[in-house]
Amino acid sequence: MAKSTITTFEGHRNLRVRLVLATLAGTPVKITKIRSDDMNPGLKDYEVSFLRLLEAVTNGSQIEISYTGTTVIYRPGIIIGGEHTHNCPPSKPVGYFIEPMLYLAPFSKSKFSIVFKGLTASDSGKDAGVEAIKWGLLPIMEKFGVREISLHILKRGSPPLGGGEVHLMCNSLIANPLTLHSTDTPKFSAIRGVAYCTRVSPSTVNRMIEAARNVLRPTGADVNITADVWRGDNSGKSPGFGVTLVAESKKGWRVLAEGVGSAGSLPEDLGETVALQLLHELSNSCVLGRNQILLTLCYMAIGKEDIGRLKLHKSQIDENFVWYLRDIKAIFGTEVYLKDCADEPIPGDEDYMMASVKGIGFTSASKKIA
Repeated sequence: MAKSTITTFEGHRNLRVRLVLATLAGTPVKITKIRSDDMNPGLKDYEVSFLRLLEAVTNGSQIEISYTGTTVIYRPGIIIGGEHTHNCPPSKPVGYFIEPMLYLAPFSKSKFSIVFKGLTASDSGKDAGVEAIKWGLLPIMEKFGVREISLHILKRGSPPLGGGEVHLMCNSLIANPLTLHSTDTPKFSAIRGVAYCTRVSPSTVNRMIEAARNVLRPTGADVNITADVWRGDNSGKSPGFGVTLVAESKKGWRVLAEGVGSAGSLPEDLGETVALQLLHELSNSCVLGRNQILLTLCYMAIGKEDIGRLKLHKSQIDENFVWYLRDIKAIFGTEVYLKDCADEPIPGDEDYMMASVKGIGFTSASKKIA
């Protein structure tokens, strides 16, 4: 393949996203200078593990890693899905590996059925927990026509030792996503959630729920938080607890916040912190929370050749958002147009932007063959 056809990126930022977008577009990518200035340069163990997972769910992919691990050349094959078991390293939770699979699963040749083993939650806050994916990202996929997709927790695994198992299944194989038009600001009427614990006293869960309810009670919303206590072999290898809260609108939009207890932390503090995080997220979001935007924009970019619209809060347009738009432009050749809603004569719209993107008319490679 000629060198000119390879899209080149620098650094380890957005590594997963770039590889996933390249797989969808069928475009070879070269990523250079991966932590080249660090004491331990090159790919980390979880990034190598992710490359192995990509190799497993595609057919014909070629991955070349340089001797120092600072350069990767990836030539994507066809997404084939299938049944797999993936052992995730303890440095990252299973959410780090599940999230990118959601970009690929609906456009596969056969159904996705992958069991991920490892940590089901992370106290770093950078990677989505299992509930955040289940309640935050899967409903977004439904909006684009991906109906049959599920995520089941078989075993919970708290940090640091993990021991959890999560099963991702996608039976909904579509040619291309539906066009999204989301131009109004929804009102969130209900808050639900789950507080869980592994290998600690079940009262921990009730303490988290009570603290979260005290913060959310003044909102007037219907609050329903489920207790989820795990015992025995299914509770992983380490003690731990966590809570995920989700605000829902009548049209099915969801905004969420989550947290995991760290060593020595109190369940009451965690419940209160996550509840306050949810209120903060609600005041700084429109139809989507921050963790749902990337998947939504990817599906909009690869949709039919039509204009999709999405209303965003100005605080959601940050450095990561801009980098992501650059990656979409570099790989798919389509741009996202942002318009200030303050120009519109609608009161209260000063804090919002409208993102418009024209779909590239992508059709899944497996559908072309079929």
